[in-house]
Amino acid sequence: MPKLWKNQAFTIAHADDGKFEGQGLRAFFEYRQLGIAEATQGKFGAHVIRAVPGMESPGAWHSHDLDFQMVYVTKGWVVFEYEGQGEHILREGSCVLQPPGILHRECRHSDDMELIEITSPAEFATQAEEAPE
Repeated sequence: MPKLWKNQAFTIAHADDGKFEGQGLRAFFEYRQLGIAEATQGKFGAHVIRAVPGMESPGAWHSHDLDFQMVYVTKGWVVFEYEGQGEHILREGSCVLQPPGILHRECRHSDDMELIEITSPAEFATQAEEAPE
């Protein structure tokens, strides 16, 4: 077992060591885990998400059962629509805090889109939702 400091282990993730995998919440994205879930015993999660070129989002409304979700776009652009907030184009350098339980959907994205997502906890439930009124 690694040494823990206040229930967290030291970890580093380098891009050249990381592997993107198609296993994730959305088939049109690939995910590269950053080791945060393991280092925090599941209290937090962090991963890089990138678009699978040529694949489009079905734009399905959903919500997440979590305490914290932040998205920071590092490359390209992505359009999200949020309950009561409308559509927002996030581009390189854009950051959004998605409050717990807010209904949202990913509408479209560039083929070169990459973003970092940080959540708490690392694993959380996702529910399909009807479009908000």
